[in-house]
Amino acid sequence: MSGDSAERAESSEAAADATGSATASATRGLPLDGVRVLELGHIIAGPFCSMLLADLGADVIKVEHPKGGDLIRGSSPVGNSSFNYVNRDKRSLTLDLKSDAALDAFFDLLDETDVVVENYAPGTAERLGIGYEQLKETHPGLVYCSIKGFNPGPYESYPALDPIAEALSGLMSVTGHEGMPPVRSGTSIADMAASFYGAIAVLGALYRRDRTGEGSKVTAPLFESTVSMMGYWLAYTEAYDDVPGPMGASHPNWAPYDVFETADDEWVFIGPSGERQWTALCEALGLDLHEDDRFDTLPGRRENLDELMDLLRAECETHDAADLVAGLREVGVPVAKVNSMDEVAEDPHLRATDFFTEVETAEGTSRSVSVPRFPVVASGFDRPDSTDPPKLGEHTEAILSSLGYDAADIDALRRAGGV
Repeated sequence: MSGDSAERAESSEAAADATGSATASATRGLPLDGVRVLELGHIIAGPFCSMLLADLGADVIKVEHPKGGDLIRGSSPVGNSSFNYVNRDKRSLTLDLKSDAALDAFFDLLDETDVVVENYAPGTAERLGIGYEQLKETHPGLVYCSIKGFNPGPYESYPALDPIAEALSGLMSVTGHEGMPPVRSGTSIADMAASFYGAIAVLGALYRRDRTGEGSKVTAPLFESTVSMMGYWLAYTEAYDDVPGPMGASHPNWAPYDVFETADDEWVFIGPSGERQWTALCEALGLDLHEDDRFDTLPGRRENLDELMDLLRAECETHDAADLVAGLREVGVPVAKVNSMDEVAEDPHLRATDFFTEVETAEGTSRSVSVPRFPVVASGFDRPDSTDPPKLGEHTEAILSSLGYDAADIDALRRAGGV
């Protein structure tokens, strides 16, 4: 942690009083306590990255345009829900960065900032005068995380969205079912992959800065981050000259390894990954398939997979999902019911392990909703209590006041359209 960061860590409680930040006081003792992050982000990728840093204790200030803010605010029920999740534990400051007065306020805030996270379109930050090369001259210790569609190269100027990265990376080609169109993931996996890699790189850059005093430019690309998640399929294709296709819920290395429909019209995943588990599965279902020459070894089960699946499907269709899951869990077979999202929200394990945090929605419904907390549990520090996703500009006056702006200064900024 830099000297400036250490000083902020020591005075975080005082800062909380001065700026109205519930986050600062709630993160005492966390690894990034005292680190300030400015987020110039919208939709998922940038906001998710800075949320991860907030979960580790960083004070995240979300800089939004005064007219509308984050592009996903108020866009739809799904958009609102996305916003509420990835923007918990942040404060919102409105600044029109095309305004000279607002840009001056941004630079005042930058003097007390360790990390910038942005996912603007290529070239936007530079046109605003806040690209890394423009900032590092006056802020050499700054860690600047830029989440883009692609690393610098032939594709860097192409428009990019999560499905673009999923398509180009090959992820879509193995998702779905044979003979059907390619399918995108059911969540924004490419955006989140880039966010994860970006957050990891930011932590590495902060550690490097502590040793060298030098900041870093971090580029976290959607495309390359998603390709990295396809790494073992790339290795397979190269080594065996075979191109994998869509595989549904199955995996070509294991058999059986798939979802099965039950008597009560539910779906259950079953995936024994060793001979002991295969035998246990057969005995629990009252089948003697493990003694059949076609199925008594993994290579045999792979070779005769269609016949095996027909037999197992017929048996699973005679059981209710709860009974099937309970019986197979009891004998150590990997099994799970395919939960709908309302069932996930009430999952007894997640509730018992304090996985969810309650936040009030930013769209003003006065309704508390459950969203995931940071999933990792570590010794030495605990996950902080979350704060609500901010209303647009909710903390503007408090943040500017903490920088020394008085009421007249803030009012002048507002009249000029800067905040």
